Amino acid sequence: MLGNMIKGLRLAALLVLLALVTGPVSAAVIKDIRMWHAPDHSRLVFDMDKRSKFKVFSLESPGRVVIDLENTRLRSKIPDPTKTGQFIRQIRLGSPDGSVTRLVFDLKKPVRYFIQLLKPSNNFQYRLVVDFYHHDFDPNKKTPVPAPLPEPDAPRDPNRDILVMIDPGHGGEDSGARGKRTYEKTVVLQISKRLKSLIDAEPGMKAELTRTGDYYIKLRKRSTLARQNRADMFISIHADAFKDSRARGASVYALSLRGATSETAKILANKENLSDLAGGVSLADKDDLLAEVLLDLSMSSTVNESISFGREVLAELKKIGRVHSKRVEQAGFVVLKSPDVPSILVETAYITNPSEEKLLRSKGHQEKIAKAILTGVKRYITKSPAYYARQ
Repeated sequence: MLGNMIKGLRLAALLVLLALVTGPVSAAVIKDIRMWHAPDHSRLVFDMDKRSKFKVFSLESPGRVVIDLENTRLRSKIPDPTKTGQFIRQIRLGSPDGSVTRLVFDLKKPVRYFIQLLKPSNNFQYRLVVDFYHHDFDPNKKTPVPAPLPEPDAPRDPNRDILVMIDPGHGGEDSGARGKRTYEKTVVLQISKRLKSLIDAEPGMKAELTRTGDYYIKLRKRSTLARQNRADMFISIHADAFKDSRARGASVYALSLRGATSETAKILANKENLSDLAGGVSLADKDDLLAEVLLDLSMSSTVNESISFGREVLAELKKIGRVHSKRVEQAGFVVLKSPDVPSILVETAYITNPSEEKLLRSKGHQEKIAKAILTGVKRYITKSPAYYARQ
């Protein structure tokens, strides 16, 4: 009997010791808090080394959003209130019962919020992602379609500038390709801003950016912004990457025919809500076969224009450095799928090549890239007067 009691005590002591040893180790740790602020939303990302169960609730008077994370410790600093964006007054930390880490977001205004825990991927571990939007934001609302364009044979308004939509790739949590010291999202935004300044200085031309800061925009929304603003052309700026650091050179892409075909199918599935995707001709009142023919013609024309546009830009890029491909490549990039806006994607250089990464960081070389693209744009417009007279 005494032996069994001693064994029981030893087992209990062992279990207590194991609990003491494993308790802190099993707790999830928030290693970092990252933030990005876009015009319409703010995103906060909590980088965690393990999965954690969490509960979310909101309070009023004053407005607050509260996240309780079970068995979680915070190792990162709480962001400064001056950097929390347009929706959040401050972030506070608490622990209601000692086993829960409580994050309290004091709000500046009514919001809609969305919270998700992402599994590890690429170079990231677990991430708790918190998005804040204006209170009237509707995630299920379809992107509004712009008013119908003028008829195809209508002359260009002489008072209307040619509008170039410039799309700096990636942004926010999506850093894009990485060099030793450089993020793609950073250098392409710098190049895009230089290009916008050059275009805005040209008589009869102006430019808009899909993003003006370090935040992410969904790929579909980028091309949609071009249509909503009635852009005459769309340029997505990127920097390439490859596992072999010797890869180098610029490239220019247009939409592939396969990409155009898949996009036609998506558009036709919702043609009742679209009125101006075939050169100003409404598709809503056409039977499916006629609508498909009209849209195919529009897509084919746009792809051909995009290739012509790309050739002019590529010819100028050849003058300032090596190109990876001597012709305009074609691929199914989502940002190139606007059915009526000539669109190209420019891979400015290989950020994974040490010498090209150095050039991408150089203000002087960024200016050369921007000037080369501008010259290509102007020559394309000069060679395509009929196309632009139709807008």
